[in-house]
Amino acid sequence: MATETRISSAIHAPGAILLISCYELGHRPIGLTRPLRALEEAGFTPDVIDIAVESLDVEKVERARFIGISVPMHTALRLGISLLHRIRQINPDVSICMYGLYATLNAGYLLSHGVDFCISGEASTQLVELVESLVKEEQSEVQEPDFSIAELPPLELYAQFENDGEVRTVGYTETTHGCKHLCTHCPIPPVYDGRFLAVQRDTVLAEIHEQVVEGATHITFGDPDFLNGPTHGLRILRAMHETFPSLTFDFTTKVEHILKNREHFPEFAQLGCRFVISAVEALNECVLTILEKHHTRADVEEAIDIVHGAGIALRPTWVPFTPWTTLEDYLEILQFIDTHRLVYHVDPVQYTVRLLIPPGSYLLNRPEVETLSLTLDEAAFSYAWSHPDARMDELHKTVNDLVENDARAGVDALETFYRIWALAADMQGQAPPKQRGDVHLPAPRLTEAWFC
Repeated sequence: MATETRISSAIHAPGAILLISCYELGHRPIGLTRPLRALEEAGFTPDVIDIAVESLDVEKVERARFIGISVPMHTALRLGISLLHRIRQINPDVSICMYGLYATLNAGYLLSHGVDFCISGEASTQLVELVESLVKEEQSEVQEPDFSIAELPPLELYAQFENDGEVRTVGYTETTHGCKHLCTHCPIPPVYDGRFLAVQRDTVLAEIHEQVVEGATHITFGDPDFLNGPTHGLRILRAMHETFPSLTFDFTTKVEHILKNREHFPEFAQLGCRFVISAVEALNECVLTILEKHHTRADVEEAIDIVHGAGIALRPTWVPFTPWTTLEDYLEILQFIDTHRLVYHVDPVQYTVRLLIPPGSYLLNRPEVETLSLTLDEAAFSYAWSHPDARMDELHKTVNDLVENDARAGVDALETFYRIWALAADMQGQAPPKQRGDVHLPAPRLTEAWFC
């Protein structure tokens, strides 16, 4: 934390604490909802802003004495830094805390560029403790307010569930914190180091109930891995289904957890599961080993059979651009997606994902990374790397531009997929692929494409 700061008991006034979310993958940010409730229960009256769906309210910033900025991912942090400079112009003396996975990973840079405090882990508890520590002891006896001024943006402003003409309003919750796995490219291990903690069932169910009242008809369980604690998750799903039998849901889990918990997938389907996200990332054995994914190509194929066999869609995510991924590997991923009829299960942006190596990344402990010429770009919050095959960096730029242009133009994902494949094939000196539009059927999805 930065130099000691003292805030008077005026921080109990309505809006004296302001929580801001920059971006959380298109859903209502739990980086706002849980800290908001925790601070209210502690006797404070915070306000909130989600700049992903609403503009920055200057009056709220001017009124604030303490501002917490949620930065759970790289995109949010980049946006948060721009926001930080604007806040300092509006309210130079306000205390600012950044919290979330990427706050601690980049604490050195943040604390030297205008942030007063950095928090990660269970941010709600730590935020309450921090704010309470800033109140002068002699002024700490303050009557608790009996109202809240915070209004969260309506769920309709966030990503919606779509499937074959059906549209559902999406709510969001998490049943656990952290993850027991140590995938080297993931930002969670440097913070949690293989630990995961269950959120109380009543807390999760209350969050679901509150959002159903607001109109949610589908729930995204955004745990890093919903099946870290499968019994805990199942109990919540059963209770949710008993109360709201028409509610549908999705969750994220590892390929190896799909295999280990295969017997539960028919019940997941019966309880309302429409799709499962799984971080496949690569098919190349070398890349999977470096990322410490603990699955193989054959495991991925088996996972597809298990999930699809239960009547649930599998939506794999990918990191197709790494220093070790060859052009042949990239083409193999495209062939795999086509063969397994997954084109509509993969958002086109997934074909552009480039490996991010943030400060503190477990990738820095891998011997394969030691041979790379890495340069830390502090302002970009990551290490810069170049591919040994210049064609791959060229392909990344070309595919990235293609996907952005197609998205703006509303081009169908199937057409974008085959255009990408044709680009990669041409670079390899191969004939363009034969389009198989007749075998690729639409799949359940959220309208926000950034699953990774």
